[in-house]
Amino acid sequence: MAGTLVDIFRVKELKDRIFFTLFWLAIFRLGAFLPIPGINASALQSYFAQQSSSGTGGITDYLDFFAGGAFKNFSLFMMGVMPYISAQIIMQLLIVIFPKLKSIAEEEGGRRKISRWTRLGTIVVAIIQSFSVTVWADRIPNAIAMSNRTLYTIIAVLTVTTGTMFLVWIGEQITKRGIGNGISLLIFAGIVARLPNATYELIKKIQMGEINAVYAIVVLIMFVAVVALVVLEQQGQRKIPVNYAKRIVGRRMYGAQNTYIPFKINPSGVIPVIFASSLLTFPLQIAQSFGVQAKWLRDFSYWLRPDGFWYNFFYVVFIIFFAYFYTQVTLNPQEISKNIRENGGSIPGIRSEKMEEYLTRVLNRIILPGSLYLAVIALIPTVVQRLFNFPSQMAYLLGGTSLLILVGVDLDTMAQVEALLKMHHHDGLVRKGHIRARNL
Repeated sequence: MAGTLVDIFRVKELKDRIFFTLFWLAIFRLGAFLPIPGINASALQSYFAQQSSSGTGGITDYLDFFAGGAFKNFSLFMMGVMPYISAQIIMQLLIVIFPKLKSIAEEEGGRRKISRWTRLGTIVVAIIQSFSVTVWADRIPNAIAMSNRTLYTIIAVLTVTTGTMFLVWIGEQITKRGIGNGISLLIFAGIVARLPNATYELIKKIQMGEINAVYAIVVLIMFVAVVALVVLEQQGQRKIPVNYAKRIVGRRMYGAQNTYIPFKINPSGVIPVIFASSLLTFPLQIAQSFGVQAKWLRDFSYWLRPDGFWYNFFYVVFIIFFAYFYTQVTLNPQEISKNIRENGGSIPGIRSEKMEEYLTRVLNRIILPGSLYLAVIALIPTVVQRLFNFPSQMAYLLGGTSLLILVGVDLDTMAQVEALLKMHHHDGLVRKGHIRARNL
């Protein structure tokens, strides 16, 4: 392991990418503690401390957890990158619904257009969410230090929206010039930042006798087992064999080749979980912010609270839906079959005209158990909170969106580090030189 770390810092490109990524992650964490203008930080601390002690945090604790503590600080980055993810969901759905958008996305330069429109949509979503937060902040006693509420609202909306767009820019820079997926790493950093505080709360509850130490040990053992299963599920794949006949390209003849198409058990990774949580928290945040002015919004926010039945029911439904939806967008059986036929390939035992049907059947058989597995993992925080009275922050770490993001982002980043090491003729991160996929 020590030799691997030495190799990492011997490769200049890899070293520069890692330091570049760490620099921007440090900027992200610094911004999480800088409150927006006009906010009374001490009043916020008192209010949220009272909420935590009474166990009425609800959606506030959930949003704060994934923002790395930035939400309760009313900081520049209090919305994190969630508005961007919400805009991505909307754009992906629009591409499926409207054929014109799909044709634009497939033409040359179309992806850049879609990306630009997604960023514009992010601004709209961020303005809506930041405005709802300013309305909600007005309900907290002495939270707003400015007497002019209109001026405060304008400043707060502009500040939070700018902070979100700055994070999106940071994420794009990390993806291009750093290591790993920038947007996912920002969420990853926010989750990891809550680990010390969550551990402290758990130890305090054990010392006070509110949580049985034996239960805590059992849950932590279960956590290790779940992490191992998540890694297995993320790495597992079904290999579809493909044979290519001899063919002539220009003046060169290429011999017969046997290869395979690797279909992962969970082709969409953590995307379904992130999309599902964003789609649920967006209306819930709006409802909670404006709930004082309308009783039906208060009832809705209570009905869709994160630890309630209906939130978790729709959570599971959306995870399964987005698992199928995102897989169809990224792995289209029709396009895969077309590419195989155009290159003179065939799948053993499958007729050419039945290739698309076969690939669709294989994908459907893989996606269903994979999405159900994601859904089960996503429900763990609620079960741990209900059965063992764990603090919410530690429960979120033991399963659900956070655990899947932590494992998924870690594996993806390790794979990129491994690829760069091997490109520069070094050994990989693991003993046999590569991160192995499990064949199922």
